Amino acid sequence: MRLEDLGDAVAGCTRSVEFMPGDYLLRVGAPADECYLIEQGRVAIEAHAPARPADVLATLGAGDLVGLSWILPPYRWAYDARAVQAVRAIAIDGRRVRERCDADPRIGYHLLQGVLRAAVERLQAMRLQHLDVYRGTAP
Repeated sequence: MRLEDLGDAVAGCTRSVEFMPGDYLLRVGAPADECYLIEQGRVAIEAHAPARPADVLATLGAGDLVGLSWILPPYRWAYDARAVQAVRAIAIDGRRVRERCDADPRIGYHLLQGVLRAAVERLQAMRLQHLDVYRGTAP
């Protein structure tokens, strides 16, 4: 995904950010006020369960959008995202983008198309990863 794919809604609502390996971009339950478009590096999307190590649901890289929970209430992260390599990204101010989308539904519609495309691609990649992990195992 490119920044242009998100349309006019994000113009002027971005800033450059960097994360070091081990830094968290998102923490489950925290306010979801921005998302990140990765320019360089890798980010693990993780789910935690009590008394178990984190499960890596997906690993994202350049061109991937990290964080989708900012677009729908209750605007709280549903998972953790941790840098596994040094990450350079574009942070997108979710609050300002939501205000623009509310003010102009055409802008919001275009933005939602880009975000939904990213979500569908992520689900497809997770499905393929799941199939690969369990390939050859008997039920």
